[in-house]
Amino acid sequence: MLDPRLCRSFLAVAETRSFTAAARRLGVGQPTVSQHVRRLERDAGGTLFARDTHTVELTARGQAMVGFAQTIVDTEERAQRHFRGAGLRGRVRFGVSEDFALGELPEILHRLRRSHPLVDVELTVELSDVLAQRLRAGQLDLVLGKRRPGAHHGRLLWREPLVWIGSAATALEPGEPVPLVQYPMPSITRQLAVECLERAGLEWRAACQTSSLTGLRAAAAAGLGVTLHARSLVPADLVELDGLPEPGDIEFMLLARESMEEPAAALAEFVLDRVGR
Repeated sequence: MLDPRLCRSFLAVAETRSFTAAARRLGVGQPTVSQHVRRLERDAGGTLFARDTHTVELTARGQAMVGFAQTIVDTEERAQRHFRGAGLRGRVRFGVSEDFALGELPEILHRLRRSHPLVDVELTVELSDVLAQRLRAGQLDLVLGKRRPGAHHGRLLWREPLVWIGSAATALEPGEPVPLVQYPMPSITRQLAVECLERAGLEWRAACQTSSLTGLRAAAAAGLGVTLHARSLVPADLVELDGLPEPGDIEFMLLARESMEEPAAALAEFVLDRVGR
């Protein structure tokens, strides 16, 4: 059995790629974090990090350890919350990107209400980068959103391909700028769409800008232009389009404050149970 304390230190280093930052996050000294990682490496039978004076990277063994360590930490926290009783009360400030608002979010909130009826939720639906900024500013407790591939903030839930979508009747004219239906900045998918087209040497124009998923769907369905979307979340009234360069992947993540209170931790558990892959 791996010690949950060692697993916490390991996960903090894995997420921050820094022993110093991990110690700050956990509220302990750096020697303690280093000692915990050495003990876990001994238990695991090999090195978990490849490190030099400038970088800290996970080894293959370390990458395998991430899932096991997270499961151990999550299980311990679940057990603690269970045996402290069902009288949990308080408030959680939850930020969600619109990708989830009409899909998984109602079930997540329903499960929270059923298990913890005295926990109140302050819900904010916004662009992922805006939500991350608000969490860093102390205005949110938990964020369910997107990030660029390779980013390290938050806990990775899953990664999947982006696809170009639009109306089934959408026809892109050769030689004409690609009409984009976009969220405002700092939308991650907007940035990735523009970068993808410019890498391919294609011109583009802002055919429509909207701050909501409903507006984006309406504009795309009307044939005003095309947009990028995660493949598994493509709305039923829109279709994948061919003929444009491959846009790459997007990552979905759960971002939390360094020290979560019990209402936020309980909600995080339901999020992971519902959408963690």
